[in-house]
Amino acid sequence: MIYGSIEAGGTKFVCAVGSDKLEIIERIHFPTTTPKETMEQVISFFSKYKVSLKSLGVGSFGPIDIQKKSKTYGYITSTPKIAWKNFDFIGELKKYFDIPIYWTTDVNAACYGEYVAGNGVGLSSVVYYTIGTGVGGGALQDGRFIEGFSHPEMGHMRILKHKQDLFGGNCSFHHDCLEGLASGTALEKRTGIKGQELDKSHPAWEIEAFYIAQCAYNTTLLFSPDRIIFGGGVMKQAHLVEKVREIFTDLLQEYVQIPAIDTYIVTPKLGDNAGTIGCLALAKEATS
Repeated sequence: MIYGSIEAGGTKFVCAVGSDKLEIIERIHFPTTTPKETMEQVISFFSKYKVSLKSLGVGSFGPIDIQKKSKTYGYITSTPKIAWKNFDFIGELKKYFDIPIYWTTDVNAACYGEYVAGNGVGLSSVVYYTIGTGVGGGALQDGRFIEGFSHPEMGHMRILKHKQDLFGGNCSFHHDCLEGLASGTALEKRTGIKGQELDKSHPAWEIEAFYIAQCAYNTTLLFSPDRIIFGGGVMKQAHLVEKVREIFTDLLQEYVQIPAIDTYIVTPKLGDNAGTIGCLALAKEATS
């Protein structure tokens, strides 16, 4: 038997199948367009594994409805991606696959991947952020997601603006929240240059690090996690995590004692595989 993984990102979908040892057997990706076009590709990929597919783990961009008693459980809800607003994601999958499906956010899935096979192994409390096209966060305590009436939306926390930042913000809901100021989209709009093409000496990186360090500061005082993991495309700049650690240390002022900074604020061990591994692991969880 095999397990299926769907990383439903705002920019692209990544679909995979894997073994019970979380080994990836096949993986494909394609752009996130309309629900009709995108889901046709999802269904087509998994249909060839229908006989042996035991369960699916789905990590989706959000916000999503995670309350199983809700009439809209399994829906993408108030997303700024208009075509996907109020889309019945799980309902569409259930038309074709009568198997258990684990439903959570894309960043929760990545957090779980690091927890079971990456930089969260052996720890009781892990918080994961994706700093990419948007910003999202997920938190685990003793293997369980921290959530209540809904999943956390930590990517939209309020932060202080850098004194030299003249950019107004990119979030369509809150303008200058964390996502609005620190996402890859915000970085590009602030500078006119894509992050991967931005020289490491550019002053925008100091501003970026200031915002991510505030995120780590808020997370530390809210959750006291064993580790904070920052993933996503923006964090692929090797110099950025060092800047974040430096500014974070200055902000915290030793108010609380944390683990060694080099092991406290880190990037994903699994890299771009974190979400896929997490979805496969959650698919296994759905059958237990």
